[in-house]
Amino acid sequence: MREKVVSYSFFFLGLLLFGFANAIAVKVKYLGLHPWEVLNVALFQKMGFTIGTWSALVGLFFVAISWFINKKYINVGTFLNALLIGPFMDLFLWLDILPTATNTPLDYLNLAVSIIIAGIAGGLYIAGGVGAGPRDGFMLALSERTKLSVSRTRILVECVVLGIGYLLGGPIFIATFFYTFIMSPIFQVTLRFFQKLRNSLIEVPAPDVAHQPNQRAHPGVKV
Repeated sequence: MREKVVSYSFFFLGLLLFGFANAIAVKVKYLGLHPWEVLNVALFQKMGFTIGTWSALVGLFFVAISWFINKKYINVGTFLNALLIGPFMDLFLWLDILPTATNTPLDYLNLAVSIIIAGIAGGLYIAGGVGAGPRDGFMLALSERTKLSVSRTRILVECVVLGIGYLLGGPIFIATFFYTFIMSPIFQVTLRFFQKLRNSLIEVPAPDVAHQPNQRAHPGVKV
C-alpha cells in the first residue's frame, strides 16, 4: 500500500507539473514549442476545441497504434498520461494566472522555466513507475519493431510530427529545436534523483534490535 501511494503521488504530481510547464510554454508559443505541442496547437488553430483536448486525442491515437504494434508498452499509466496532461494544461490556461507574452527577453526566461519544469516533471512521473506516456510507448514499440535505436526512432517520429504541425500552421521557431537538448539532461538527472527518493520513501525501516527489551528464555521454550 505504501509503495502504491508513493508511486502514484510521484506520477500524478509529475503529470500536473507537465501540464503546468506546457501551459507556460503556450503563453509564449511564438518562440516555438516542442514538436508534439506544435501539432496540438496547430490542430487547435485549425479545428477548434482546446489545446489540451487535442493533446488527449493525439495521445489516445498513439495508444491505439502502439496497441497493434506491441501492447506490452500499454498500461494504466499510459492511459492516465494521455487523458490528464492536456486537461491539466487547459486548467492552468483557464485560470489565467500565468504571465502572458511581452515580446521582451522576459519571454525567453518564461520559456526556459517551462522547459526546466517539463524536464523535472518527466523524471518525476517516470520515477513513479506507473507507466510510460503514449508517445514514449509508441516510440519504444516502433523501435522494437523496426530494430532502430530508441534515440533514432524518437528523432524520426518527432521530425514527422514537427513536419505535420508545420504544414498545419503550428508555431515553430528557434526554441523548438532546443527542447530535446535542454530537457533530456534535466530529465536524466531528475529521474535518478526521484528514483532514489522513491526507493527511500517506500523502504520499511528495520526494527532496532539494540533497543528491544531482553527476552529471557523459559524452561522448555526455544528462543
